Amino acid sequence: MDYRTFDTHAGPRTEDILPASTAAAVKVVIVGGFGVGKTTLVGAVSEIRPLTTEETMTQAGVGVDDLAGIEHKTETTVAMDFGRISINEQLVLYLFGTPGQERFWFLWDGLFEGALGAVVLLDTRRLEVSYDVMGLLEERGVPFVVAVNTFPGSPVHAMSELRAAMDLPDSVPMFTCDARERASCRDALMTLMRYLYTLTNENPEPQ
Repeated sequence: MDYRTFDTHAGPRTEDILPASTAAAVKVVIVGGFGVGKTTLVGAVSEIRPLTTEETMTQAGVGVDDLAGIEHKTETTVAMDFGRISINEQLVLYLFGTPGQERFWFLWDGLFEGALGAVVLLDTRRLEVSYDVMGLLEERGVPFVVAVNTFPGSPVHAMSELRAAMDLPDSVPMFTCDARERASCRDALMTLMRYLYTLTNENPEPQ
């Protein structure tokens, strides 16, 4: 577990203090299968030093975690990732990255609680790992957008083909994203915010 986020002096660090102009804070979850880039995205876009719970993978995962296509992976998130980004002077997003292995999915209920929406990261090398993820979001009624993470050397498919393969409705935004690039990750979050705004206008609260 990475404890470097915590400082030894009393009180928050200057860079961690919310701007005085902040009027609203929104919880967003970053979800996806094992090894799709969730920790990378949170780390790339967060304006504060992210909290991570990465642990070195051990023999306990042999035969349990599917490493097909990600054989080089040596660490994994065992609880969550946490970061923060200011969308503008008034709106702040709190980002919670979920663990990817199915054996840690019992933690998702707590991470989903109070979440306004989600970004689902997709790896075209392993599309199958995202099927159950989107199913869980739909079961819990959490709106989501789908970001296709552009891993080097990964298969390239037309968005229409990916949408059909994932059985994704046309109304749900789907786009490419580089989880290593801050600007790309910020665009993904902005797409989610615009989508949530659209859903709110389509389904206004009863008077």
